[in-house]
Amino acid sequence: MSERPKFFYGWWIVAVSAIGLGLGYAPIIVYSFGVFIKPLTQELHSSRASISLAFTLANLLQSVSSPLAGRLADRFGARRVILLSSVIFALLLVSSHLLSPKLWNFYVFYGLLGFVGSGPAPIPYVKVISRWFDRRRGLALGLTMFGIGSGAILMPALAQRLIAMLGWRSTYMVIGLLVLVVSVPVVAFFLKESPEEMGLLPDGAIAARPAAERQNTREGLAWSDARRSKAFWLMVGAIFLVGASVHGCVVHLVPLLSDQGVSSNRVALATSLLGSALLIGRVGSGYLLDRFFAPRVALCLFGAAACGIALLRMGAASGLVLLAVFLIGLGMGSEVDIIAYLVSRYFGLRAFGEVYGYAFASYVLAGALGPWLMGLGFDRSGSYGSVLVGFFLATLLAVVLMTRLGPYRFRPG
Repeated sequence: MSERPKFFYGWWIVAVSAIGLGLGYAPIIVYSFGVFIKPLTQELHSSRASISLAFTLANLLQSVSSPLAGRLADRFGARRVILLSSVIFALLLVSSHLLSPKLWNFYVFYGLLGFVGSGPAPIPYVKVISRWFDRRRGLALGLTMFGIGSGAILMPALAQRLIAMLGWRSTYMVIGLLVLVVSVPVVAFFLKESPEEMGLLPDGAIAARPAAERQNTREGLAWSDARRSKAFWLMVGAIFLVGASVHGCVVHLVPLLSDQGVSSNRVALATSLLGSALLIGRVGSGYLLDRFFAPRVALCLFGAAACGIALLRMGAASGLVLLAVFLIGLGMGSEVDIIAYLVSRYFGLRAFGEVYGYAFASYVLAGALGPWLMGLGFDRSGSYGSVLVGFFLATLLAVVLMTRLGPYRFRPG
């Protein structure tokens, strides 16, 4: 290859990955769960807490299977993991009409979805993106995660309309068929593991680029070495603290604002603004990661989230509720991009899937813990105030941890 192609195929990989994630675990299970709660409570004759336990179970099992998905992607290739898990995930959704009206059946159903859901999730996709891009890795990751953000907006609305027309069982079946006829074929035909498969180099670089600057996808630490490094635990600790804090605020946002006397129209505006902030955080953080030292980008965005939590604690009387929601959304939207980028720069691509799998598992666990702590704090004190103070301090601690990471081990180029 003597000259740069007019259009780098890596950007098609980004588009394919965004489609796969848009029809993946997070939009279908995480962001759409709320619209299924009422019909599920009615048919299964259970409380909201009992139904919500299925969601917690799914998250816990996804955190267990995330390192396994990463290890399998390292050993057998991300494309195989994505295709196999997506097919199983879709077939489980289609099988929803076979469930009996017993709560334990629903728990098994959601538990299996959570365990398999690590495949149609960021872990294998970001491994592929990290091999296709080096100098533009941040932007590519941000655009890829735009698929989750778009799915988070579109999928709940689609599910709600289908539930009104067909019921919750048929809705899951239709969504499963959508994964089979859209996501699976797109990934099967267009997703390539690495640029070398097409005779290309990362970022679309020309072959004449000096060998010293070429990305070596075999460089990096083994998982056994990564887990002993201080950088790994600093990163995981920061991600866990911020993840628990922002998830707790976001999941309880509507009742929190209502308790503060915010009008229903303003609450609706706040939730819409949150969705916009998530999208901006995903793409914007990726753009910044390519241009500035990643821990500095992280500490700025985590610091913004801390400010948002502080403003939320001050309440509606401050008049800054919308700003608070926007800042928290920025922090939440940037986390998955930041995790992937930091893993690639501090631990390389040799065992990227497994290292990222463990880091992502901590993020998923944090997402389950944060909302539970918010609910527990409210039940005990009748207010979210004390928990918000704790989340504010936790996020500040995460900012401090980011300052201790040190220089990249594997720099761009």
